[in-house]
Amino acid sequence: MGLSTEEAVAGLAGVRVDHRFKGLPPDAQGLTVGDLAAQRRSLFTGGFTTPVLALSAERLEHNLALLETYTTRHGLDFAPHGKTSMAPQLFARQQAHGAWGITAAVPHQVRVYRAFGIQRIFLANELVDASALRWLAAELDADPGFRFICYVDSVRGVELMDEALRAAGARRRVDVVVELGAGEGARTGARTEADCAAVADAVAAAATLRLAGVAGYEGEVPDADGERVRAYLRRLVALAAAFDADGRFADAGANTGTDADSGADSGAGDIVISAGGSAWFDAVADVFADIPQLSAKPLKLLRSGAYVSHDDGHYRHLTPFNRVPEEGALEPAFRLWAQVVSRPTAEQAFVNAGKRDAAYDLDLPEAQVVRDARTGEVRAADGIAVSRLSDQHGWLTTAPGADLEVGDWVGMGLSHPCTSFDKWQLIPVVTADGTVTDLVRTFF
Repeated sequence: MGLSTEEAVAGLAGVRVDHRFKGLPPDAQGLTVGDLAAQRRSLFTGGFTTPVLALSAERLEHNLALLETYTTRHGLDFAPHGKTSMAPQLFARQQAHGAWGITAAVPHQVRVYRAFGIQRIFLANELVDASALRWLAAELDADPGFRFICYVDSVRGVELMDEALRAAGARRRVDVVVELGAGEGARTGARTEADCAAVADAVAAAATLRLAGVAGYEGEVPDADGERVRAYLRRLVALAAAFDADGRFADAGANTGTDADSGADSGAGDIVISAGGSAWFDAVADVFADIPQLSAKPLKLLRSGAYVSHDDGHYRHLTPFNRVPEEGALEPAFRLWAQVVSRPTAEQAFVNAGKRDAAYDLDLPEAQVVRDARTGEVRAADGIAVSRLSDQHGWLTTAPGADLEVGDWVGMGLSHPCTSFDKWQLIPVVTADGTVTDLVRTFF
């Protein structure tokens, strides 16, 4: 095992600020990230250039704490989807707030996680790449405390995994969970319980694999609503119970070592049952509360990831907390600041942020506030809307009387955090008064 997560993340403070990182002060060239953060500069008067993406310090902490409280209250373990941010500093904070581990989507992300000392990784995808499996086998063999779990959804996929792992001389079996598809027309996953059983039979016949549980993604249920999502999740739980009754988890825990730091068991004896995107985790909590008695302790693993920054578009309308308000409320933590560079007519203005800077795959940014270039006063962006994005320009429509001039800064809310983080390699963390207290490094 290499560096711990805390040690590896601490090393990011030594990265030098230079031309690679957009929006940062030109006069900070050559400073380390830690030096720049320690200066506690103002985002607005400290030399930062537009466009610049800011992450609210207060809202980030609120969201981290809220999901910790939620999962504890509902008896869930939590492996937030790291592909949302690909930010090791946030992984460390999620783990400090009780996360069991971190979820990945592709092998590259797993490698990033391991470089930053993540000891429990759930790959919510099939893994049939021989090169990636060869790397994984070596990683597992070198670190008994590393626990890795991934999907399988076909007999052919199992065969490819087994072939690659045998060729690599793997000494530890790879934990896999059978993925139950969310229905016809959904994404990945074996479509029927009979298909799932055939995949499980193939796993049992592969000496390099161990069946650890079942998993799925309820966000892909066709025409999703509360009833359809819960029906799918009940199928997932029933599949786990059926597999257990058939003795398919008889060697649960036989493949895991001990946590290298604490000496504690890293997951021995559990049966994994995993689901949970960011839109229906209330349904996951409801259904997983009724998992029947199994032969081993169920690891009820929730994988929601977008909560960490939340957003001002897609997830604002889908969050389960809207349906169950007594649980609390997530807060959008991103704001993209851009500067008005052109005001050609009374009905139109342009800011210097476009597709290269703002998430736009689901919804356009939302103009929220204006910071006056003359006075520094921040006011509501009344009568101002984003109507279109070019590569490096945002098109604004302005109603009669809208107070907006060239040089003003416009603060915009963003939709879909998954495509906000990947546009920025170093993101200032900013308190409510504009003070930059940290900078978050991303690895897309």
